[in-house]
Amino acid sequence: MLSSRVRLVPTTVRSLICSSSRSFMDLKALLSSLNDFASLSFAESWDNVGLLVEPSPPHTVNTLFLTNDLTVEVMEEALQKKADLVLSYHPPIFRPMKRITWKSWKERLVIQALENRVAIYSPHTAYDAAPQGVNNWLAKGLGVCTSRPIHPSKAPDYPTEGTHRVELNVTHTQDLDRVISAVKGIAGVSVTSFSARTDDEEQTRLSLNCSQQALMQVVAFLSQNREFYQKTEILSLEKPLLLHTGMGRLCTLDESVSLATMIERIKRHLKLSHVRLALGVGRTLESPVKVVALCAGSGSSVLQGAEADLYLTGEMSHHDVLDAASQGISVILCEHSNTERGFLSDLQDMLGAHLENKINIILSETDRDPLHVV
Repeated sequence: MLSSRVRLVPTTVRSLICSSSRSFMDLKALLSSLNDFASLSFAESWDNVGLLVEPSPPHTVNTLFLTNDLTVEVMEEALQKKADLVLSYHPPIFRPMKRITWKSWKERLVIQALENRVAIYSPHTAYDAAPQGVNNWLAKGLGVCTSRPIHPSKAPDYPTEGTHRVELNVTHTQDLDRVISAVKGIAGVSVTSFSARTDDEEQTRLSLNCSQQALMQVVAFLSQNREFYQKTEILSLEKPLLLHTGMGRLCTLDESVSLATMIERIKRHLKLSHVRLALGVGRTLESPVKVVALCAGSGSSVLQGAEADLYLTGEMSHHDVLDAASQGISVILCEHSNTERGFLSDLQDMLGAHLENKINIILSETDRDPLHVV
């Protein structure tokens, strides 16, 4: 009879072994999960989002490091804490780089990341637009309110193809065959047809979804037949708007409060001792605030034209502040990243749940706004 020897492992050690065995994700799988959390398709067209620096594959991620800005000091912290992926809200690479040398600080960040096998990912305006993103977090500091995007995003995926729809009725079978044969030969055109009745006459309704380039060819063909062309309708196709996704937020408070009260709420939410205030013409600190238009970061272009009692953002140009104030709209400026950074604590919790705690997620302790009140 063979005897077996059993070695007992303390509970705490066992838990560490188990957690370390499951505390990682493949980079590509993690990127896919991050996109499921907030699609990069929501980002502005001018933005530089997504994976910016990638170590040679395969690359596994045990520790995800969150920061608002990836500075030299923050990169040193990320390396000390053994980060495998840095999620930097602002993209550290924005303008094209012609070379990677030790000359500039941003080039050095890339070199350090690659030498230490650290990937860099930036979501930026995708997180601004997301329903659970930065602007939504900023709105939480206002009090109980309903909000909607100032500039709603359009659905990134929608079954309808093409940019335009061409519709016309065809009476005779011979004409129908000729039209269908011609348009099916044009790349970028999809054809559907259905029966229709016009003036008690049986007809076939043709609906052609066309790309911008295909539209010109379809129109050129139809214009050869005056009867077809006079019956043609051309519709411009737009993707549906997403009601809770988009840039900025227009927030309507359940109950009006004084501007002074709103200032204190904002300072408390952002953990700031001071903010900058421009009073709207005819307004005082006791003026009521019912509607707030806000945009994290730099809000001039997003807030312009929004009808509100108060604009809340990180920074605006001098002349945009003057324009708003002249319309009786007060403006609160908190410095750019002060309106964004606090979101990272919420993001840490949300990503932990979304990723099922498969990896370690830590917040930078050295990341801060570069401007201070002295």
